[in-house]
Amino acid sequence: MALQLAVVYSRARVGVDAPLVTVEVHLSGGLPGLSIVGLPETAVKEAKDRVRSALLNAHYEFPQARITFNLAPADLPKEGGRFDLPMAVGVLVASGQIPARMLPDLELIGELALGGELRSVRGVLPAALAARIAGRALVVPADNAAEASLAQGLTVLPVHHLLELCAHLSGATPLSPYVGGPPNQPAPLAEDLSEVRGQHHARRALEVAAAGGHSLLLIGPPGTGKTMLASRLSGILPALTEDEALAVATVASISEAGFNIANWGHRPFRSPHHTASGVALVGGGANPRPGEISLAHHGVLFLDELPEFDRRVLEVLRQPLESGCITISRAAHQADLPARFQLVAAMNPCPCGYLGDSHGRCHCTPDAVARYRARVSGPLLDRIDLHVEVGPPPRDALRIGTPSDGDTSATVRGRVEAARIRMMERGGHINAELRGQQLERVAHLAEVDHNLLENAVERLGLSARAYHRILRVARTIADLAGSTDITTAHLAEAINYRRLDRKMG
Repeated sequence: MALQLAVVYSRARVGVDAPLVTVEVHLSGGLPGLSIVGLPETAVKEAKDRVRSALLNAHYEFPQARITFNLAPADLPKEGGRFDLPMAVGVLVASGQIPARMLPDLELIGELALGGELRSVRGVLPAALAARIAGRALVVPADNAAEASLAQGLTVLPVHHLLELCAHLSGATPLSPYVGGPPNQPAPLAEDLSEVRGQHHARRALEVAAAGGHSLLLIGPPGTGKTMLASRLSGILPALTEDEALAVATVASISEAGFNIANWGHRPFRSPHHTASGVALVGGGANPRPGEISLAHHGVLFLDELPEFDRRVLEVLRQPLESGCITISRAAHQADLPARFQLVAAMNPCPCGYLGDSHGRCHCTPDAVARYRARVSGPLLDRIDLHVEVGPPPRDALRIGTPSDGDTSATVRGRVEAARIRMMERGGHINAELRGQQLERVAHLAEVDHNLLENAVERLGLSARAYHRILRVARTIADLAGSTDITTAHLAEAINYRRLDRKMG
């Protein structure tokens, strides 16, 4: 039997990247057999049975030859059923049953059912973005077409059945490119900040956090609205840019749940349970998958009952809070995952939650309170910009029918967006991301304010990191007020947001 070779392009999944995989199919003489090389994991090895059944049920011949599949590069691990479609097409081309002339301009991804139908796969959006850069069209299962179309400018060819693709490659019935793209406007969020009654100080802190991208810690007894406040933060953040929305969708695409097109343009809000492990928080696995901090990229990570988390789990937040990314290393390779999230945490003031209650419900000893608060380390607290006490709201504010005493999310978002515009026009960064000389250029203080800040740092025992975080928060407060300079009032408010971390020590 003459040597026959077919080459089909596909994409692997490594974190948020989609490296090119060249699927080479070689038919040779000898005893019939089939082998797959190129670091395939179990699901890829099982593709031989799916490919054989799909071809036979589509009324094609499965060659009685020695078939070798090479998934190059050889040192890149391959997983999942995404290579079923290129492997099946490779067999048909190598055996001469369909022509190969269109293959150089196509990339193929899809899992085959035994009857030849195409099933959806995860991680299509990173592959679509990579295919757009490579200048090739992308063939995907029909269920993945809407997601792939988010990569604007890419030709997406949706396929329901293997026979449709074969007819296209043979020139009999060309596939129609998918017509779609990102929704024009994301659906409005159901939860509004105006539903929060009272809590004016906490609402103000939430607005400051949203404007500057600052992390926030809410401390108060149960039932005071800490979770309700945190859940409203996404609704007052500025709208995502197209690049940010693509980054959010890309991370969701490679997750276990996949990406829902209805969530396009929404900032993610992640709220893991306090029993979550370190791997659940930062990501991991043999082929690294995103954890909660990456799934909260360009959104909000809410940690309720902060001291109830395992201390070692919380410590993994320290590095991504500073860098905005997380690197997961494995023996064979490593993956860089984005993690530029906004941290909001909530906790009770003591184990029972009622420390300082006017009804005397708290019976926690000072040692018990100290042990409870010590579950959150000083270095982590130091990285949280705003510490806010949330007390019980006034009883009359809770009465049914009482008009809202605060602005709506849309009104607050307008002020936040105006402050963000000032930040970006001034230096191209939001204030929480200012470092070194960038901060020095925009956070000028009068001599009296320098003295005020230095006295506060000395009196509260704050670190150099806290010193600079106070400056960033003060700059944000000034931006919300439309002020070019940081005034004493702005600085005093920023210092007030750092006072509680000394009580926590």
